[in-house]
Amino acid sequence: MRLEILADADAVARRAVFLLAAEARASVDARGRCLMAVSGGRTPLAMLRILADEEIPWPLVHVFQVDERIAPDGDLDRNLTYLRENLLSHAPLPLENLHAMPVDAPDAESAAAAYARTLESLAGSPPVLDLAHLGLGEDGHTASLVPGDPVLDVTDRSVALTRVYRGRRRMTLTFPVLNRARRIFWLVTGGEKAVMLKRLLAHDAGIPAGRVRPENVLVLADRDAAGTPPPG
Repeated sequence: MRLEILADADAVARRAVFLLAAEARASVDARGRCLMAVSGGRTPLAMLRILADEEIPWPLVHVFQVDERIAPDGDLDRNLTYLRENLLSHAPLPLENLHAMPVDAPDAESAAAAYARTLESLAGSPPVLDLAHLGLGEDGHTASLVPGDPVLDVTDRSVALTRVYRGRRRMTLTFPVLNRARRIFWLVTGGEKAVMLKRLLAHDAGIPAGRVRPENVLVLADRDAAGTPPPG
């Protein structure tokens, strides 16, 4: 696991875009396509908007969701709402290459199994993503792998449902599929993340984020999250 410390959240977003775009192009060159999974939350919004303008072979890119709240289509709680607004509305990504978690289906368990099949149809069985972008919660969660939830111990499924967390159940990728990703990028910004970032960097399995394998992993953090004072 490597750490890069940037000046602020904007610098983190721009550095992430540079690296993600390069990795996407390299994946297309090596395997003919790029399969990436992106997380929700505030931190990646600027990244997604800038990424949309990058020179990437978008028709060969498939975007999956790392996690999603169970809420109606268009709801402001949905990560998909912001993914559409910041990426799909600007990038020439074919609509069919954005694979939204089907959280508005009437049977959530069946919907999770269907999403796993979609993932496997493109990424193999077991599925291997080229890129996974993760965030870090103040309680140490990543994706929707939250402290104390039984989903933390899932080993036989790529996609699972959580209990209610902050008012919503979630659909999430599980540790097995995240840990098979060829490259993982963490974006961590804000001083409220400082304690958990230290635990992540120490590979502390006492928090969910600490259970993501550290190989081929880059953490991009701003000074506030890293607890680093500005120069001078």
